[in-house]
Amino acid sequence: MAAVADFEAFTCACRLAVTDPAALGPALAHVEELLGRVDEAASSFRPDSELSRLERAGGGTVTPLLASLIRTALDAADRSGGAVVPTLGRELIHLGFGPPAEDAPAAPGPAVSTRPLPAESWRKVTLDAGVLAIPPGVRLDLGATAKAAAADRAAAEVHARFGTSVLVSLGGDLATAGDAAWEVLVQDLPTDPACQVSLAGGWAIATSSTQKRRRRSGTLEAHHILDPWTALPALEVWRSVTVAAPDCVSANTASTAAVVRGTGAVAGLRGLGYPARLVRADGDVVELNGWPTDSADHRPALPAGSRR
Repeated sequence: MAAVADFEAFTCACRLAVTDPAALGPALAHVEELLGRVDEAASSFRPDSELSRLERAGGGTVTPLLASLIRTALDAADRSGGAVVPTLGRELIHLGFGPPAEDAPAAPGPAVSTRPLPAESWRKVTLDAGVLAIPPGVRLDLGATAKAAAADRAAAEVHARFGTSVLVSLGGDLATAGDAAWEVLVQDLPTDPACQVSLAGGWAIATSSTQKRRRRSGTLEAHHILDPWTALPALEVWRSVTVAAPDCVSANTASTAAVVRGTGAVAGLRGLGYPARLVRADGDVVELNGWPTDSADHRPALPAGSRR
């Protein structure tokens, strides 16, 4: 029987589960300390975060933790062909998904309408010998990958330090470490179709949703997953996309890219080969690459596969 602790971080409902009950207390303290450091380094909502200070300065020397998170974001942009990028900060603020205007650090350079689209501007963000350079007019937002990277890191560190199998869930990003398998309920909103799976130890799951984080502007309502080619919310072809992968960053990158790609999501996910579950706008479910189907006499399981 796993020992479980629920807590909040990054304004998300989070959960830590370990197979060794004696490890729960110290493991929770370790995870909360790690997530606090990630927030201090990479938060776009805190004017005192390292990222916000660098935005005000137009770049500069970064700590190893923030450098790792930025490299992860740039790698995701490259792997997704520009579908998941860290250069949507201005656009997210404009739509109400960033810090209040008085707290948002001003980025030097041209207005949104005159600068390169985020799908390309990420290529001009450089991190060389620990020094970050940000193109004029660009604001970074690491939210697409930093939470998933934190889940991966937290699970790996708890397993290495305390010797217990562990599950770390940060909102829609879930990572595991150790040999134990975990029962995971996959469901976005309470009224959405649900599926329970057995996730092999060392694997991860991420869900990207167009339903949970929404803002209303006048008569329009928008979700937070933006299309880097239009700088607008992606078309709502899918209510949610869930992907299982050997690490949470890969799962999150794939699920977010699928929402952005809309009708092209199925082909893209088939090419990756990761098990995936997509819920259409009308509630119909599409399962790909061996995603398990519930049955009365068989507990669905995701593959053990290779881990990293």
